Amino acid sequence: MSAHHKTTPYYFVPSPSRFPVIGSLGMLFFGIGAANWVNGTSWGMYVWALGMILFIANLFSWFGTSIHESEQGLYSKRIDVSYRWSMAWFIFSEIMFFAAFFGSLFYARIYATDWLSSLDSKLLWPEFNGQWPNFGPSNLVEKFSTMGPWPIPTINTLLLLTSGMTLTWSHHALLENHRKQSITALSLTVALGVIFLGFQGYEYMHAYSELNLKLSSGIYGSIFYLLTGFHGFHVLIGTIMLSVVLARMIKGHFTPTNHFAFEGAAWYWHFVDVVWLFLYIVVYWL
Repeated sequence: MSAHHKTTPYYFVPSPSRFPVIGSLGMLFFGIGAANWVNGTSWGMYVWALGMILFIANLFSWFGTSIHESEQGLYSKRIDVSYRWSMAWFIFSEIMFFAAFFGSLFYARIYATDWLSSLDSKLLWPEFNGQWPNFGPSNLVEKFSTMGPWPIPTINTLLLLTSGMTLTWSHHALLENHRKQSITALSLTVALGVIFLGFQGYEYMHAYSELNLKLSSGIYGSIFYLLTGFHGFHVLIGTIMLSVVLARMIKGHFTPTNHFAFEGAAWYWHFVDVVWLFLYIVVYWL
């Protein structure tokens, strides 16, 4: 929402938009490319990159259009309520998204591993030890080492917790109309998000080269990379959102009473923080 917000007597209806179609195509190319990349096709990486470029460019263009509409004074209080409900339901859908992955991890550890180590299964796979993680019932998975909590996952936990505090600091400074202080704190938040992504990239290189931990490393490897990888993708999206909010704050688009773009991005970032805490405990410690 704009700092120059005007009260409009109507509910603004935007003109037909190309953004949902382009965003959907970007996600389609991203999924197809990623699936084929991990399965060793020569073109998978390029399709994945095309999907990423389309998706990110579409986000920036979409954000720009919404900002322009807001600065024109087209948004009323009804639009503000609509944005709040939309963001709340979006975050709820993301909670369900991660719940599915956590559920698959729980199922694999508690149920599937127990069934495969039962007396009946011992007749088929006598060497299966029933421990977590394992190398499959027939030991077909290459030997790998698990990823522990030290040091990078713990450092990343501290980074995200700190980013949550700097973001809250920025919000309170904005509410008190301390614009420079709010900009400083939000800049720190964005920087911490970038550092987190850098550490996660290094963690993946270490896992592949030194631990032999890959997507093909049985159910442990696939769930590890799905959970941490999708979380990293959400950190990337959150960092982009906060970067856009930071640019708008520098331009003076927000006031203490009118700054839902900031609040929506903050909701998303705190959600990402909470998901990481669950992930850190369940994946790296248990």
